[in-house]
Amino acid sequence: MGPLDVLWHLVNFFAPAFGVGLLTPLLAKLLWRRGLQGVGWLRLALWATACSALVLVIGLVYFGSDGKMATYGAMVVACAASLWWAGFGMRRR
Repeated sequence: MGPLDVLWHLVNFFAPAFGVGLLTPLLAKLLWRRGLQGVGWLRLALWATACSALVLVIGLVYFGSDGKMATYGAMVVACAASLWWAGFGMRRR
């Protein structure tokens, strides 16, 4: 496997994390305009993407292969929890 193949494998592996991590903060800011008014989109996107990518790696290690529905479900839960924490939880302290 060449370097370009490795790059494509990594891009395709992390694509769901980037898709969910970049789309959900946008939707969250549309849904909770007043509640998330003081929180930047980039901050929410970074937390959501990082947590989603971490869950994908943990799912790969735990199951031994990627693309498991349990991993994607855990990724959605982790993304939602990170959005809540970055948007509402950190400001209340």
